[in-house]
Amino acid sequence: MEDCSCCRADTAGAGEMACQLPPAAVKRTPALCPVTGSKGKRVGQTTVKAMLAVSLAAIRDADYFFCADPDCPVVYFSADGLQTFTVDDVRERVFQKEPQAEDVFVCYCFRHTPASIRQELLESGTSTVVEAITAGIRAGQCGCDIRNPQGSCCLGNVNAVVKSVRDGMGLRS
Repeated sequence: MEDCSCCRADTAGAGEMACQLPPAAVKRTPALCPVTGSKGKRVGQTTVKAMLAVSLAAIRDADYFFCADPDCPVVYFSADGLQTFTVDDVRERVFQKEPQAEDVFVCYCFRHTPASIRQELLESGTSTVVEAITAGIRAGQCGCDIRNPQGSCCLGNVNAVVKSVRDGMGLRS
């Protein structure tokens, strides 16, 4: 696995926690989802190949982007907008497409769900999920670039879920 800024063992838990794989020598024009017009986030072909549940013969030599819009069925689209892969084409349910689902993974490497986070909060009044993920990153166990459909670190999503669940339960941070 290629190191990225949030998933290197020496920087785990620091900063904004958004993976940024080394930039490719390509133009940086915003790519918009051909269905909703939402701005896409560039993902590597490795991520797309790992996530697709269809023949990889469908993969073109193109730049791909992730559509996080929960109201859109498109998960990945090519930069030219001519190719899309939907929620029906991927191996995993996608957190961003089902943000209210309790049983969808928010952390794909360590298999945490909103329900498991809620359960820990109910049992102990606190959540250790961020610390556990950070420890896993430091131990070199993270595989966000290939296991997470968004192709990058989950900690931003996990922090948001922990906060949302805490707030919904009336717990303080």
